[in-house]
Amino acid sequence: MIPGLVVAGTHSGAGKTTVMLGILAALSRRGLAVQGFKVGPDFIDPSFYQALTDREGENLDSWMTGAGGVRRIYQTATGGADLAVIEGVMGLFDGASPVTDESSTAEIAKLLNLPVVLVVDARSMARSVAALVKGFTEFDPRLRFAGIILNRVGSAKHFELLTQALAATTAIPVLGYLPKEREFCLAERHLGLVPYYEDSQLAERLAGLAEWFEKTVAVDRLIAAFAQPSLDSPPDLPPVTPLTRRVRIGVARDRAFGFYYQENWRLLRRAGAELVPFSPLSDATLPVGLDGLYLGGGYPELFVAELAANQGLLGQIKELIARDKPVYAECGGLLYLARSLRVGEQSFPMLGVLDLEIELGARLAALGYIEVSAAADNILLVQGETARGHEFHYTRICGGAEQADAYRSARGERLGFRRGNLLASYVHLHFGSNPGMAERWVRIAAECQS
Repeated sequence: MIPGLVVAGTHSGAGKTTVMLGILAALSRRGLAVQGFKVGPDFIDPSFYQALTDREGENLDSWMTGAGGVRRIYQTATGGADLAVIEGVMGLFDGASPVTDESSTAEIAKLLNLPVVLVVDARSMARSVAALVKGFTEFDPRLRFAGIILNRVGSAKHFELLTQALAATTAIPVLGYLPKEREFCLAERHLGLVPYYEDSQLAERLAGLAEWFEKTVAVDRLIAAFAQPSLDSPPDLPPVTPLTRRVRIGVARDRAFGFYYQENWRLLRRAGAELVPFSPLSDATLPVGLDGLYLGGGYPELFVAELAANQGLLGQIKELIARDKPVYAECGGLLYLARSLRVGEQSFPMLGVLDLEIELGARLAALGYIEVSAAADNILLVQGETARGHEFHYTRICGGAEQADAYRSARGERLGFRRGNLLASYVHLHFGSNPGMAERWVRIAAECQS
């Protein structure tokens, strides 16, 4: 198995992402093939890993895929890599429950039996840093810690005070620090960081990241801390019935649509699908011979005028849907299918396939994990079958006649929209929670070929 390491923080904003990117940059500069992972459902942080490693970032989420899914994804995604680095989510012990480590960084570290590097925001601290680290490192004796990296350190003298305090209370080595006057920062917006493929100045900043990181972090000692994971064998996936026909599924992928789980794509390919990327922003036509569409999440609200203006492509998508080809849309894809999308004072026409009026709000409309059961058969699930995913959006449905009829939540709410072989909702489903979804979709696509 490929050696790995977990980068965890004491809390959200402690500096995990900066440390993660610094590690990836430093290792890549040494010529190592590094696979980056993100704990939890976040799509944006993994996009930066690709910019530094030339490998797609992956997600590890025990709530959505279970322990077996975490191990399977780690094993599969690290193929061809030399090392794996896993960035945690929130604080080390934060997850789906306030009383257990379910879906937390700590749980992932234990599932894979990998060492943890703890990132500590040390600004305005001296001896108190020792108390903080002691609490984190002794809270769960099943975790093993490979080192500490201190963030937002005021000066070399401040770093010396912090290391003295830590040396008096723990044997865990301090691997270095990052200065408070950061030379590297990332732009943010309403769903988090601005994805790397939208930041025109990111390449310039990333070019100096490894050198900046290595000024104050002992990277050779960090590399020595990587360890082989201890994995129980992941459970085998159910066998897939071979297709007799090739199935081509178009995947919307550009600045407006970029939120996808790599495992979803893997399972679709395993089921026999060829995934064909296209851009709703810039392509005048759909790729030839598509048997279905995957309209993922992203930021269509930021590019709504450009999407609305691409009339030729909108017409082709409507025609494909009219022929009842299987189309799956989630969150951003749902906005694209609506009658209109309002941003500020202006409303823009979208595909109009679903009679929904949607508006972008100033406040978060939904955030969190969700389990759904199919209210009726659809292209992914048979009635009563369940799957897991998450929601995270600032838009909300504010009008229209469409009635939610695709799923029921655990609380009995009706969610999502189903019309023939069209399925759309705000929920980002993780196909690893129910791998049969991918095969069902691809089989229906094959049956709909004409």
